[in-house]
This record gives sequence, structure tokens and C-alpha cells, in this order.
Amino acid sequence: MVARKKKAGACGHEGSIPSPPGYSAIPVKFSEKQQASHYLYVRQHRVRQDAQSTWPPNRTLFVLNVPPYCTEECLSRLLSSCGTIKTVELQEKPDLAESPKEPKSKFFHPKTILGFRVAYVVFQKPSGVSAALNLKGPLLVSTESHPVKSGIHKWISDYEDSVFDPEALRMEVDAFMEAYDRKIAEEETKAKEEEGVPDEEGWVKVTRRGRRPVLPRTEAASLRVLEREKRKRARKELLNFYAWQHRETKMEHLAQLRKKFEEDKQRIELMRAQRKFRPY
Repeated sequence: MVARKKKAGACGHEGSIPSPPGYSAIPVKFSEKQQASHYLYVRQHRVRQDAQSTWPPNRTLFVLNVPPYCTEECLSRLLSSCGTIKTVELQEKPDLAESPKEPKSKFFHPKTILGFRVAYVVFQKPSGVSAALNLKGPLLVSTESHPVKSGIHKWISDYEDSVFDPEALRMEVDAFMEAYDRKIAEEETKAKEEEGVPDEEGWVKVTRRGRRPVLPRTEAASLRVLEREKRKRARKELLNFYAWQHRETKMEHLAQLRKKFEEDKQRIELMRAQRKFRPY
């Protein structure tokens, strides 16, 4: 009986809201019409002493049980009352490192994470984490000022977003390629400047750039290389190593002789018919 009471006390937050040990529960409702609450389990992000994490210490809130309809914008809006939020990142499972920040695209979206997720919320000050741990609910995900689409309305919206404007897509691709070309040009310029220059300890960095630059391999050049490798392997193969290979070689030779004999007979008959046959 005592063990049951201890277990119930460990799984409960303030004796009424169930939560895992070490976590605080925040009740969340999709809208005002919903009666049952969904719970977000939050705690300050901490790692073991021997582990390293790129998330800012004392300013990162770890959130469990994030529902699929709750986006990064929704989560930022729900926790905005606790303080200024710098970043919100949703992930499929916990990770010690932040994902590389890439510019968001209107046309190219990352792979959608299905099901419930975890989130890392980075506040500007440590007081935001403390306020989020003591946050009371229920919080509303979809409101009149910030409606969240669900059901068939979300399906229609996703379908409309999947139909791209070709001109806008071309402009974004062109802008991306221009930025990529600038990045490659800067890397090549930097490599040229550092080529043959020793560092502080006297080491010289060896790069792939040589005196004779390698031409880009085309499809025709690739086919020539494959054909050359094929001929090289054919020369290395052992011919007439087995008895059956020796027999087949003899049979092929006899077949070629018979074929040549028949061709010679036909040519002689044709020359006789034309009265041009001169045996001597």
C-alpha cells in the first residue's frame, strides 16, 4: 500500500496531473470546444557530466509529448508568456546537438515527422525556463486570432501548397545556385591563398589542387574508362584453362572454317557464272 502511494506521488504533479519523474506537466487543449486536455511534459535540459551538448545550458527547455498538430510557431506562441524565445526546434527523438540552420524554403520542405515529437525551446534568459516549469494551463493551440487547420481543411491546405508557381520556383533555384557558386568561388580563392603557405607550426596543408587540373569526367569519358577496364580484365582471364573451354574453342574454330569454305564456294560459283574465273 505504501509502495502504491509512493508510485502515485512520483507520477503526479501536485497530486492531480500525471507526469514522469523530474518533469512538469502543462495541460494543452486544441480549442475551447475540447474538454479533455493533452499534456506537455517539460524540464530543464540537462546532460551527464561526461556528455557534451550544443544546446545553451540553463536556457533550454526540453519538451516531451508534442502532438502532431502543434508546430514550432504554435509552441513558441504557447510559451511566449514565459519570456523571449530565441529558437524552437522539433525533433523525432532527443539529440544532444542542434540541427544545422538552413534558410527556410517555400518549395523545399524537410521530411515531415509523423506522430508525437520532442522539442527544444531556447529562451533568451534562464528565467524563461523557470517560468515555463511553473506554467499553469490549459493553453489553447487554436484560437480565433491564431487558428490551426485540422482534418479536411488541413488536407486541402497541404494540397494547395504542393502546387508550385513555376516562375517563383525558378527564381528560388537561381538564387540558391548563385549563392552556391559564390561559396565555391570563395573556397577556391581561399585554397589558392593557403596553398604552399606553412602554418604557425610550420606544416604545409596539402590540397587536391595540382599543377595539371583534372578535367570533369563526362559520360563519354566514363564509357571509355569502363571499356578500357573491360579489355584489361579480358586479357587477364585464363583462356582454355578447363577442358570444356578447350573443346568449345576447337568447335568454334571448325565452325569458322566451314563458314569460310562455304563463302569461298559461293564466290567461285559467282565468278564462273560471270566467266571471270581464272584459276591460274
